[in-house]
Amino acid sequence: MLHPAAPQPSATCWPWHNTELSPEARAELILAAMTLEEKLAQLGSFWPRAEEDKAAEGNIAPLEDEMSDSGTDFAVASEHGLGHLTRVFGSRPTEVGPGIDQLLAYQNELTTRTRLGIPAIAHEECLTGLTALGATVYPAPIAWGATWSPELIEEMATAIGRDMSSLGLQQGLAPLLDVVRDYRWGRVEETVGEDPYLVGSIGTAYVRGLQSTGVIATLKHFAGYPASRAARNHGPVSMGPREFADIMLTPFEMAVREGRADSVMNSYSDVDGIPAATDHSLLTRTLRENWGFEGTVVSDYWSIAFVHTMHKVARTLGEAGAATLAAGIDVELPETAAFRELAPLVDDGTLPISVIDRAVRRVLTQKARLGLLDANWAPPSASADDIDLDSPANRAIARNVAEKSIILLANDAGLLPLRTPPASIAVVGPIAVEPRSMFGCYSFPNHVLVRYGGGQLGVEVTSILDAVRGEFPAARIDHVSGVPIMAAVTEGIGEAVEAARRADLVLLTVGDVAGLFGRGTSGEGCDTETLDLPGAQPALVDAVLSTGTPTVLIVISGRPYALGAYASRAAAIVQAFMPGEEGAEALAHVLSGAVNPSGKLPVSIPAGTGIQPSTYLAPPLGRWSDGISNLDPTPLYPFGHGLSYTAYEYSDLRLTDHAIAPDGMLTAGVSVRNTGPCAGDEIVQVYLSDHYAQVTRPVRQLVGFARVSLAPGEEARVEFDLHADRTAFTGIDPARRIVEPGTFTLSVGRSSEDLALTEHFEIVGEVRDATVERVLSTPARVVRA
Repeated sequence: MLHPAAPQPSATCWPWHNTELSPEARAELILAAMTLEEKLAQLGSFWPRAEEDKAAEGNIAPLEDEMSDSGTDFAVASEHGLGHLTRVFGSRPTEVGPGIDQLLAYQNELTTRTRLGIPAIAHEECLTGLTALGATVYPAPIAWGATWSPELIEEMATAIGRDMSSLGLQQGLAPLLDVVRDYRWGRVEETVGEDPYLVGSIGTAYVRGLQSTGVIATLKHFAGYPASRAARNHGPVSMGPREFADIMLTPFEMAVREGRADSVMNSYSDVDGIPAATDHSLLTRTLRENWGFEGTVVSDYWSIAFVHTMHKVARTLGEAGAATLAAGIDVELPETAAFRELAPLVDDGTLPISVIDRAVRRVLTQKARLGLLDANWAPPSASADDIDLDSPANRAIARNVAEKSIILLANDAGLLPLRTPPASIAVVGPIAVEPRSMFGCYSFPNHVLVRYGGGQLGVEVTSILDAVRGEFPAARIDHVSGVPIMAAVTEGIGEAVEAARRADLVLLTVGDVAGLFGRGTSGEGCDTETLDLPGAQPALVDAVLSTGTPTVLIVISGRPYALGAYASRAAAIVQAFMPGEEGAEALAHVLSGAVNPSGKLPVSIPAGTGIQPSTYLAPPLGRWSDGISNLDPTPLYPFGHGLSYTAYEYSDLRLTDHAIAPDGMLTAGVSVRNTGPCAGDEIVQVYLSDHYAQVTRPVRQLVGFARVSLAPGEEARVEFDLHADRTAFTGIDPARRIVEPGTFTLSVGRSSEDLALTEHFEIVGEVRDATVERVLSTPARVVRA
């Protein structure tokens, strides 16, 4: 039975209602029947506004207060139809029932009032779970990377997609496939890490999961966005074509070719002076012609208008719209502004109608695939009472992701796990009592609810302090914040020091609280000058460590902070990257030993605060160069690092071949044994080093990985199928990716620096072009005795 407000089947029988026709054929039938105004309407969007928005503090999109067309009525905006509905659930605190009613009312208007009766695609943010009131807040994407588990992230994305589909939503604006190049950038928390293969593997898994539920995944930000000068949001990007192709583009290519992603969102930035929104080579030649992408390209919010107002490469909004449409953008989000100015440009011959038809054809084909062109289309009819956006099943997945993402960075004193906790524990630091520190900036509590005050979270969340008290009920536990998270206020440090001196053990909690545009220490528009901990937290850490009380330093953050000044003085260091609503409980389980930590770093942890930009993907001169530079970029803890409460022994690395053709393949096998006292998961990592090449290459680069669960004493053999294409790179000719003959080292181990075993192989033959059909992944399998 349809919801009372649901769109009713169209009284008109149009030819494109015939579901026996292909989506492409149905789109052509509609296109032939459309006026210019109806075509342009399908390329636009509408962002619903409400009276309570006026009282909200701050923007949820860049320059929203300046750019928003909040005075436009829906009836006017959708007079000729509509492409997208923007964030009906994710813009203000909206309960499930009223949100469904509002969405259905909009769709009903479109299907009954407009001439062609075509529903809109309703999209929402879904980076840390659906950004809606009461929806599960999963760990931030940087924590997904720390799990090194594509299978787990696919399961999480499937759960997110099911919730979205139950509300009548068709598109999610995730995942983010930007590869970290500078840790100071505020949006590091939204990335999966600093390696393109890890980012691509995890991101592609997310795409598969979300789209398995019928919800479109949107890859962003295409491309180059995370490499802005000085790590400033939207800043210009100075990057050569080789780095751009081999680092920035690889995850997107994986998600398009292997994940079959249905939508892509452009980057805000310009690369070498060309804004991504106007880059035909990027949006059309690379994405569509080379990779075979068949979906839609949607603009990041107001990025088309920014071509005119910020990049200054178009004199008017209309020119900006024409330039971006010609480059390959199909839909303007979050509202129609520049595309509204296109009709006169068509009339005077400036903009060919074929360019508009091309974009409309893509939108209509996508709607046909979603079922939106069916005569009897109606959104899901479940009652709001039957929809639980934070179900026990969701929370179990969130707990699993959190537990597998927590990283034990150091445990030199053997203090952890706390199987027999001390009599007294001082929980020190501001993060211990701030649940919002568990969430990323695109979580509903940090993205939307915080704007309305009152401290509401919308979901049940345990603080670290309460989780520790629950995990160690026999211990006397005191708490002192010492300092706030953001402000440089130090008056409370003395009290924290006294609490530390009285205790047998200190759990020192430091890190971030996510926000937007300067309202947090991490998140969109929350960039930082150095990698010091925020505010007065460095002074707090120094003072507490100086007491001599054994201290576990716990960092809950969205980016890696420089910990070199503290490493030798802390008894143990634990890193959790914004672990979501179940994060505090997961952390407590790791501290007690109920969970054996298995997370590995998706980014390096710097030793010093100022050597940026610097990631592990560097040629020899990008690393420590004794006698050449006095600055040492060697990280404190390298990419891939993470300790365990057990130990793993690597042995018997063998290659099936030591010489292969430029289009050949070899299999590398290694044995891994759990030699410690408890069960655990090891992340087996495979790195490639190219001895000599026609351009500089990274000293080593990740080419394969596998998560392996082992009981005490258990051994497994892990095999990796490495195709010669996995050695490919962009050569002297920046338009040509090649497989080059030569000698290579294959290293296997626990991190990018802790490599237990190595073998060498050669590629023999002529230089080969690695075409767009090249192999992008390294399949792995675990063989147990």
